[in-house]
Amino acid sequence: MRRNDIAALAALAALNLVVLPSPTRAQVAAPQPPAIVTNAEAHADAPADRAAILIAVETHASTAAAAAADNSRLTRATLDTLRALGLSREQLGTSGYSVMPQYTQGKVSGYVARNTVRVDMRKIDEVGKAIDAALAGGANSIGSLQFTASNADSARREAFARATAQARGDAEVLARAAGGTLGPLLELTASGDNGIRPMIFSRGLVAGAAAAPTPIDAGPITVNVSVNARWQFLPANR
Repeated sequence: MRRNDIAALAALAALNLVVLPSPTRAQVAAPQPPAIVTNAEAHADAPADRAAILIAVETHASTAAAAAADNSRLTRATLDTLRALGLSREQLGTSGYSVMPQYTQGKVSGYVARNTVRVDMRKIDEVGKAIDAALAGGANSIGSLQFTASNADSARREAFARATAQARGDAEVLARAAGGTLGPLLELTASGDNGIRPMIFSRGLVAGAAAAPTPIDAGPITVNVSVNARWQFLPANR
């Protein structure tokens, strides 16, 4: 065999050489350092300064066209009444429009049309006035009322800071009680709500305005948060 052929075979053998780990070599995971896990909850209040109202206009007629026509007239009157209060077009809108048949003993007995007007209020003290005006203008059902706070994010951050400080304080007490000190933070998770408070409010199928102004008291918006933390524990003999 020629010398060049021998060199080529040697190179090919080297390329196919696979080094396998020794089957007797054990892989041992590094021990995890001792840790202390704590959790805490906190809340902060923010004044409510926004409100969202869903106001429904519902009409009934023997035909779908008649129900829709009546609904269109009353919805337009409701919007005009709300605009007369000074609400802008950006604060008013409609959603969830439907025209559906009604059944009596399995047969169509009429039709119902429903349109929902959404009102975004920027003056909390005028929420009751808006509700009464909508009902007087043609609406006949109040679906829901929700309050929000524009500075809910600041309140949430304040609550997170307090909850984290409490979790650390509890961890330090546990570390001392266990005969050591608290080490660095290993993990921190947090969760919180969105600062929206729905108000249970229902006034259905009301004809005309209320006899007395509707009293609405928003109160503060409470933002609730929680944190979970894991800290390294340093024994005293380290």
